[in-house]
Amino acid sequence: MTSINRRERARKRGRGAVGGFASAAILVLSSPVLAQDLQDQMPRLEAQASRTVAFDIPAQPLAQALTAFGRQSGLQVAFDPAAAAGKTSVALNGLMATEQALRALLGGTGLSYQFTSAGAVTISGAASGAGGVLLDPVQVQGYAVPAQAMIDNVPPPYAGGQVATGSQLGLLGNRDVMDTPFNQTSYTAKKAQDQQAKTVRDVLNDDPSVRSSVPDGATPGDNMYIRGFAATSFMTYGGLYGILPTYSPMAEIAERVEVLKGPSAMLTGLPPGDAIGGSINIVPKRAPDDGLTQITANYLSSGQVGGHVDVARRFGENKEFGVRFNGVFRAGQTDIQWNTDQRGLALLGLDYRGERVRLSADLGYQYQYIGGVLPFLGVANGVPLPWAPNIRNNPGGQPWNSQERKDLFGVVRGEYDITEQVTAYATLGAHDNRVGALRNAVSVIATNFAGNSTVTPNTLSQYQTYLTAEVGVRARAETGPIGHEIAFSATTLDWGSGFAVVNGAPFATNIYNTAAVTQPNIPMGVANKTSNTTLSSLALADTLTAAEKRIQLTVGARLQQVKSANFNATTGAQTDSYDQAALSPSVALVFKPWQNVSLYGNFIQGLQQGSTVASNFTNAGQVFPPYKSTQYEVGVKVDWGKLTTTMSAFQISRPSLITDVATNTQLLGGEQRNQGLEFDFFGEPIEGVRVVGGLMLLNAVLTKTTGGTTDGWIAPFAPTVQLNLGGEWDTPFVPGLTLTGRVVYTGAQYFDTTWPRRMLPDWARFDLGARYAFENPGAKGKLLVARFAVENLLDTNYWAGGTGPTSLFLGMPRTFRLSLTADF
Repeated sequence: MTSINRRERARKRGRGAVGGFASAAILVLSSPVLAQDLQDQMPRLEAQASRTVAFDIPAQPLAQALTAFGRQSGLQVAFDPAAAAGKTSVALNGLMATEQALRALLGGTGLSYQFTSAGAVTISGAASGAGGVLLDPVQVQGYAVPAQAMIDNVPPPYAGGQVATGSQLGLLGNRDVMDTPFNQTSYTAKKAQDQQAKTVRDVLNDDPSVRSSVPDGATPGDNMYIRGFAATSFMTYGGLYGILPTYSPMAEIAERVEVLKGPSAMLTGLPPGDAIGGSINIVPKRAPDDGLTQITANYLSSGQVGGHVDVARRFGENKEFGVRFNGVFRAGQTDIQWNTDQRGLALLGLDYRGERVRLSADLGYQYQYIGGVLPFLGVANGVPLPWAPNIRNNPGGQPWNSQERKDLFGVVRGEYDITEQVTAYATLGAHDNRVGALRNAVSVIATNFAGNSTVTPNTLSQYQTYLTAEVGVRARAETGPIGHEIAFSATTLDWGSGFAVVNGAPFATNIYNTAAVTQPNIPMGVANKTSNTTLSSLALADTLTAAEKRIQLTVGARLQQVKSANFNATTGAQTDSYDQAALSPSVALVFKPWQNVSLYGNFIQGLQQGSTVASNFTNAGQVFPPYKSTQYEVGVKVDWGKLTTTMSAFQISRPSLITDVATNTQLLGGEQRNQGLEFDFFGEPIEGVRVVGGLMLLNAVLTKTTGGTTDGWIAPFAPTVQLNLGGEWDTPFVPGLTLTGRVVYTGAQYFDTTWPRRMLPDWARFDLGARYAFENPGAKGKLLVARFAVENLLDTNYWAGGTGPTSLFLGMPRTFRLSLTADF
């Protein structure tokens, strides 16, 4: 006899060659000591019973329904298979309290339930002992919030709390990880808080398929590589592009950070920037039913201090109205010479959940000022890669380097349940971004192995504005034995931008011996309009399900329209325009031979705005439609109970322009082909031991190049090996003490396509930390949590990555992080 875990999906068919249900046991609770323990836990038991969860459990044999209930509620469910045999359950679909859902499942079965702890419930044959509840037949009247709803409908955390059981899959809405035909991971706000993440990018430190392409404290945003392709800092906010702060969204914005690996044109549409290798979605924070008052004070070496306030309340007879405010401020000197970082965030989240209508609004302002900005480093053609300089010396930088970023953003959403199975929704958002900078150079390029360079300082003034909207419908229906989950969406994004750069007089510097020079007097230019882009699309998809959702086939397509124009910044005259469309289809399949095993495969495309051939070519003026990248992927996911593993194999082909030298024409004939294997894992395989991480093996090859001169070469910035191992251990010898650790390894990577080829060496980073949770003496029943972490424990200097031979960057130095969080 064993206990079925809260994430147990299995009827555990397949024990042996044929399979069958695994046994499950009744927990015996007759001990007086245990009864007293239950009395002490009563407040937490009541909170768990009243917690609302989005359930989607079809009518089926009771044993299977209880397994699904445990997985979706986050509870550990123990029951005797013999007692459940021959019994069936009603269907549950929508948002309801866990106890309400359990009553509905057990109604009329003659079985009882008893909460045995804050995270466990026992099902038995009769109501015996304190707390047992015997149920009469139940009729579920009306309906709760349907499963296809998105507002306040976040999938619960998985075992260990670092990763969620599901994610938002763009157009398709929320999907359980085992029902998702892609490799997708959703990291929780708890993980972000426990690792003391500053930005959204920090939250991804344990993902083996993700690497940063810019350093912290530099002028660009949080650009990354996913599956070996560049992914810009444009992330979706609740599935919508253009809303989040443009360059470095703070981690406190996110309830979840969801990484979808691979292109996603059918699911999310064409992004404002590049997202062929993958995309990132941020789930907004909402007020929990029980309210929240939390204050955090933090310190980062060598002199950054700050705090975070997170306050939430719900109002109304049924807690219909929710308000949540997050305020963050931190400032001070970093571990790098001259480099200071000041950040502030004010974010207000509002929501209303009625019988058929749900509304939400998120209104925010983020400010960042970086002093002593780190420039990119680079090497000129033919110059060997120099040794990695000490980043603490701010190589190539200046004390007067600075950048100021301001982001004002807001989004409102609404959902209306036309019927229990049909939900219509609409979203409208706007975002204004302003940037001003004084730089000694965007990149300091070494002209020899000794690190000498000449740089030209400049000022930058820039603005970007976004207005975006989406309307759509998600519906569920049945045609005989086939179920349908239908989704339709229409989107539009208008993106305007302008900038001005004013250059100063050049001066000499050295990346190993950087001397401060007098701040130049360079005027700040006026940022006039330079471009405007409108991205609009129509998308339709249907997921066909059969055999109790053991077979799920998704077919869909998106028609994407791209309109853009460029303008002369001085005269305002339009210099060129672009107006093209592309249809991007997708097919994906999930097959579950056993309830806890999913085999999946997908064909999906990614889109990039095409280009117009320049005037110096014979075919000048030719306009190319949006470029289509194509992915083929297969994989297998296994939920072992408290540990989920994913193995996937993928191929992504991205086209590019090449030049036919003989005819002096440009054509869409180039290609980079990335083939890879991924192994990911997350969960709590042993009580008190949590793990997250994985391995990616990548073969990224240039397959079609100009004249075939570099065919077969490994693509730049595509390491063949990326490894991430993160772990936590709750020590048994000191209750409340957790030790943490992380290992990050990145293989060697080429950074250009010239001969002889130049390469960044491989590197490894080690992080250690601890946290200690204890009772808050100022608030009974609440906790104080102290956290400490050190990143780059060995204080290693290394070349971490980049985007080209003139835009390389170094790994960050050893950094200490310390925080204290108090709940009231």
